[in-house]
This record gives sequence, C-alpha cells and structure tokens, in this order.
Amino acid sequence: MTNQLNFQVSKPKQLGLFKTGDLLIPTNGDSSFNDPAFASNKKLPIHRWVPWIAGFSSDFVRDVLERYANGNSTVLDPFSGVGTTLVEAVLFGCNAYGFEINPYAALATRVKSSSHQIDVAAFDEYIGKFRIFYDEKINSDYPPQSHPPKGFTTRSPFYSPKVLRKVLVFLDYLATVQVEEIRDLFRLAFASTMVSYSNYSYEPSLGRRVSAGKSEFLDYLVGEAIVKKLIEFSEDIKWFQANKPQKQTEVKVVEASFFECQEHLAPQSVDLIITSPPYLNNYHYNRNTRPHLYWLDFVEHPSDFKNLEHSNFGKYWQTVREQDRIDLDFSLANSDLSQKIELLRIQKPEKGIYGGNGWANYAASYFNDCYKFVSGIQYVLKPGGSALVVIGNSILQGILIPTDQYLGRIAEKVGLKLIGIDIPRATRVGNSIIQSDVRTVKAKKSHQLYEAIVELRRI
Repeated sequence: MTNQLNFQVSKPKQLGLFKTGDLLIPTNGDSSFNDPAFASNKKLPIHRWVPWIAGFSSDFVRDVLERYANGNSTVLDPFSGVGTTLVEAVLFGCNAYGFEINPYAALATRVKSSSHQIDVAAFDEYIGKFRIFYDEKINSDYPPQSHPPKGFTTRSPFYSPKVLRKVLVFLDYLATVQVEEIRDLFRLAFASTMVSYSNYSYEPSLGRRVSAGKSEFLDYLVGEAIVKKLIEFSEDIKWFQANKPQKQTEVKVVEASFFECQEHLAPQSVDLIITSPPYLNNYHYNRNTRPHLYWLDFVEHPSDFKNLEHSNFGKYWQTVREQDRIDLDFSLANSDLSQKIELLRIQKPEKGIYGGNGWANYAASYFNDCYKFVSGIQYVLKPGGSALVVIGNSILQGILIPTDQYLGRIAEKVGLKLIGIDIPRATRVGNSIIQSDVRTVKAKKSHQLYEAIVELRRI
C-alpha cells in the first residue's frame, strides 16, 4: 500500500526549490510528515530504554506505517540503530527486519523489538533477587569476582573506586542469570545507565565530565539506578504485550552491514523501508559507544574496532584522511557532485591530513556507500515498494553539501524512482564538522543545516 506525496508548491521561504527531472520539490520547511526529531522518544514506552544521540521519532515511523503498510507488510531498517523502526513495525503487526553493525546497538534493537515475548513474572523475580544480592554484597566486605575489561583505557578513571565496586557487584549478579532473554535485559539496563554514573558524559560526543565543567562522581547509587531502569523495562513490557496485535510477527536483527543484504534477504522480499543512514557529519558512533562495547564484552582490544571502522557507512574521516585519493565509483550525469568533491579537495592543502584532500576522501567514500545503499534498496524492495530515507545535509570545510539531493539522483541511477524530497526541518542544529576544531574553513552565514525525507520507489 503506497501513497505518492502530493507536494503543495508554495512560495519558498528559506531553502528555495529543488528540481530533478520534472519534479519540483518545495524545500521550505513545509512538510506533510511528522517531525522525525528523536527527542520525543525519551518519554515513550520501550523507545525510552536506551539514550541515543541520533535517530528518528516513533511518531514519524508510525505515520509512515499508517500511510504505506498493512498488517501483512515486511518492514526493513538497514540502519536500525536502537530499534525505533522495528518496535513500531511490531506494534503495527508487521514483520520487522533490521541491519546494524554496532553490537551494542544491535543488542538494543533485538531486546527492545522482541521484549513482548518476555515472561514478566520471571523477569520481576530476577529483579527482586538482584536487589537482595546487591544489598547483601554492598553492605559487607564482599570482594567482587568480576573485573573491569582489560583493554578499556581512558584518560582518567572511568569509574571512581566506590562506583567501580558497585558496578562489579552488578556484574557478579549478572553472571548468575541463566535465562538468556532476561540476562540481555539486565545487560541493556546496565549499558543504558553506565555512562550516567561514570566520570564521562555526552556533550554530545563522549568526553570527560570535568572538560564539560561538571564534577566527577566520587560515589553514586548504582544499584538503585539499574533497578529503576529494570522496573521501567518491566512496566513497558507489560504495555508492549497489551498493545501489540494478537498475531505472530517475525523479528530479525542482522548484526552486519546492509551491504551484505543479499546474504540474508531474498530479492524483492521487503514492502517498506524506513531508515536514517549516518549523516555526512563524522559523528563517530563506534568511539562514542566504546564503554558499552568493552563492558558488554563485545570487544577486548582496540584492534577489534578495525572491522567496525571499515564497515561503517561512509567510513570516518579519521579512517580515510591519510589515503592519497578516493574517487567516486560511479558517474552521475547532470550533477555537480564530482565538482563539489574536487572543490573540497583543494581546500587548505598546507593543512596536510586536516586539509581538503582528507575531507574529499571522506565525502567520496560516503557517496560511494550511498550508491551501494540504494543498490541494496533496489535488490530487497518488492515492485511498488517504498523507501523513506531521513537524511540531513552537511557543510564540510565551508562547502554546502545537499546530501539528500545527491542521494535522490544516485537512487535514480540504479533504477529507483525518486518520488519526492520533503523537508520537515528547515533548520537543524548540531553538526560535528561545523563545530569541530578540525574544521579549517568556516561555514558561510547563508548556509544552514536541514533534515530531509527522501522518498524512493521500486518500479
């Protein structure tokens, strides 16, 4: 069930009009979609479980599902993050598939989207046992048996001695939980709270509290924080079970790159894609989840991050900046994408890896992955199926990059139909490239960040 957007072309206010072929798209902030901004998820059942720096709102996903899906649809998120699309798809009665390379995020997606299957009575019993175990150990001379991850190092201690002991007591209890599904709920409760009682915080990237003008924690009510989160989980699971349609749905979370979709999904097997790939802003998801990856035993050594670095959509500037030259793997007629990358490449050559060539490599890698991404969409979508892609533009080294427009053109190249580009947020703030100290050229005042929804269809 697909709907073509009916664009009402009004007088452009801020961003003007974008024309591709015969399609004239209003880019003035007037949108027929709910705002995809992630903030509203922080108070909603299931969605509130895991703090996450990026993503889109459950209201946006629900809006798309109501327009494009039915109870028999198979919904896919190629960049599932912490599972907003999959949770909403299950609540809508759809089969839900997701790809996610970050093991911590994949855990969150899997646990959240399948949590309606949990035996809540058994879960509550484990919570009660944890309270007794924790109180007994903390109020005694008990020496924790667990240890901090050996490979995890930080500039200053991640936890104070008193906080660390409490964390290790929790991990001792975790080792006693034999039911895998319930153990994963405890792991996620710890992971979602662990930074809040550490000496680090998100500003928005992970950094020392003292660098952000905050005091370090000498002590903290660690057990109470974890129990509060576990009780929240229990309450939300009951809500999920009461609100999920009474039908069997399949949930599949693949801990791999979507570029490997042909190994996991049959061709033309998906009705609807709702997703948001990493933006061209170099936000380093893997580095910002280092504590979670180490403390949950997903990695043991810095070298374990290498595969994540190279599997990331668009790579990272730090990964490609020292390479001589990365070019586009494809040509794009009637587009200035190649020229824009070359303009970026000649910026500040005297800055070495901080100059334009590294950023041009980063941009070229990003759009090469855009080509692979839309090729994957072409492979998995059924004829008539739709993909809604939330993506923001970027400003690299003072050069405005209309990522949404380039993505639409690239999608047309692989045979998808560009139905439209909608701009629900004509002004977006918070871009690591604009604010970063690695920037060598300032953005112009006339440049602004926005967020777009690119609608594609397989014909």
